[in-house]
Amino acid sequence: MENIFMHIDVNNAFLSWTAVDLLKHGYKFDIRNIEAVIGSEDKRHGIVLAKSMVAKSRGVKTAHTILEARRKCDDLKVYPPNFKLYKEMSNKLFNLISKYTPDIEKLSIDECFIDYGKVQNLYGNPIDFAYKLKNEIKKTLGFTVNIGIANNKLCAKMASDFLKPDRVHTLFNNEIEKKMYPLPIEDLYGVGKSSSKKLKDLKINTIGDLANSSYDKLYPYFKNQTDRLIKSAKGIDDGIIMIKKPNVESISNSTTISYNLNYIEEIYKYLYPLVENVCLNLRKKNKYANQVGVTLKDKYFKVSSHQRKLKNSTNNTDEIYEISKSLVRELWDGEGIRLIGVSVSKLSSSINQQISLFDNIEESKQNRELDKVLDKLKETYGDNIINKAFKFKN
Repeated sequence: MENIFMHIDVNNAFLSWTAVDLLKHGYKFDIRNIEAVIGSEDKRHGIVLAKSMVAKSRGVKTAHTILEARRKCDDLKVYPPNFKLYKEMSNKLFNLISKYTPDIEKLSIDECFIDYGKVQNLYGNPIDFAYKLKNEIKKTLGFTVNIGIANNKLCAKMASDFLKPDRVHTLFNNEIEKKMYPLPIEDLYGVGKSSSKKLKDLKINTIGDLANSSYDKLYPYFKNQTDRLIKSAKGIDDGIIMIKKPNVESISNSTTISYNLNYIEEIYKYLYPLVENVCLNLRKKNKYANQVGVTLKDKYFKVSSHQRKLKNSTNNTDEIYEISKSLVRELWDGEGIRLIGVSVSKLSSSINQQISLFDNIEESKQNRELDKVLDKLKETYGDNIINKAFKFKN
């Protein structure tokens, strides 16, 4: 069976969903066709969360203050965000898609992946189906989506970001060099502002430049992320659809921050105590994690998450912290972060280790013993009695 994935992304979700709701309740015009933004009217702190194409053409950008947006648009209309509505519209979207396949991975409130390869025998040509689905969403729910089709998730995501709105695009394996290589490096999914700046400093300006770069040249700057970056640039991705199943035992912890975290070291600082808490609960339950996940919510309320299956189950704080840091680096796009979450799942009651020549078994054993000692101290004297030293750097 050929791998075929689709990425479905709502065009300008917050503004589109607000427009649909206003029209439903008797509004005389569609705010998608005027100078309009979604945001708070707070003159000092209000920012643009979403803007119409008309406002965009006048120079309004997401994250502009409302004051800046008004300077560019004399007739700007500002509509407050309605997150209850957005959740309802999101549920309607995913319920419609689920008619066709149960294999849906929700990437955020307004986008998802589906594994079309598993249902292709039912629905036929993927491009024909994508147009059918796109048009059904528009007719039934009143808003438009872009759909990207590819042989893996990364390329499907890249394809859906091509020309918008209301489009279907493909990025199959035989199209990668033609369609993806000429794009600017910052367009590569998973490359944030910090990484794109480093790459440009190295004269790597396009995705093709990165795909043709040598591992040795990049390793001093990107360390363990080097292989992932080069593979991504080549359109290589072996990710599968990750479905959140109900009633699966997991342990999670999250924190909301009252200001933007703009540097990765700041994110790590908040990440560690979350991991520590999760691992403490794991050890109390005598459980071991076989999957680790990280969730980030940025200053625009965009939620994204990333999970990784583990070769060896663990409940060790250091190990899960390093994995969580790696997931953050892969997930973070450089925008200010307001919420961080860590979860462990696929729990087991016994440790499962697949030993390789490169595993330091003795160090792993010592880490587990140290965790036990720290847990006992904290149980006796309180959580703040002692903490491990940990690294903020990549």
